[in-house]
Amino acid sequence: MTLITIDRVSRLFDDPKRKTAVKALDDVSLKVGRNEFLCLLGPSGCGKSTLLNMIAGFDKPSSGTVSVGGQQVSAPGADRGVVFQQPTLMPWLSVWENVAFHLTMRGASREVRREKAQRFIDMVGLRGFENHFPSELSGGMNQRVGIARALLMNPEVILMDEPFGALDEQTRMDMHAELVRIWRESQTTIVFVTHAIDESLALGTHVAVMSARPGRIRELIPIDLERPRDPTSPRFNDYKRHILSLLRPQAIPQAAPQPALQPVREPALRAA
Repeated sequence: MTLITIDRVSRLFDDPKRKTAVKALDDVSLKVGRNEFLCLLGPSGCGKSTLLNMIAGFDKPSSGTVSVGGQQVSAPGADRGVVFQQPTLMPWLSVWENVAFHLTMRGASREVRREKAQRFIDMVGLRGFENHFPSELSGGMNQRVGIARALLMNPEVILMDEPFGALDEQTRMDMHAELVRIWRESQTTIVFVTHAIDESLALGTHVAVMSARPGRIRELIPIDLERPRDPTSPRFNDYKRHILSLLRPQAIPQAAPQPALQPVREPALRAA
């Protein structure tokens, strides 16, 4: 069942220095099913984050429409949780208070906030760190707090913009495993922006490969690999080679070679 529909979306940004418009996205159409894990993959500047921001309601298309649950997106909503590149936590609040911040804004009591936050703190593996502050946690742990905060809103969709880009390789792999577990347990739909092929294949049920700016969908690829996924397996690397071929810049057609010109011979002069 389709949950997110992106229909012929284009996005233009004004560039006052060049006195022209920059086309970030061009005629993008995409459907995301309920409980899918879609990875948006493409080079820097191809419009991945712009597309994510439109689903979140932070930005609007210049043309086309974005819908979630059959309703056209016009603003941010509680049905969509966002996890940014940086955790954006309040440094003066403890872990549980950061997780429950949405409930604080709604005026919930301390007891209700603490009880509801604990479920998601447990889900992301941070039991025992409830009263720690962000400065006392590692980068990966802070990202878990951001994920727990998004989950507490009980959204239909979680939007993630390269959340593990600043982590070391080992921590990133650990977070991949944790995120897949959380996704399965929460039964939510995830749209995840990345520029790393291995990351997209480790996580996604589908990978949407985007072209360089202006961003277009080159191909939507269903990923049929068992979990946990082995990046050394032949099938994993078959997918990787195919995606690399899509990301490789297209060669500029060469003009057909012209035959070499033969020197013109002057007719021999005959003796008078």
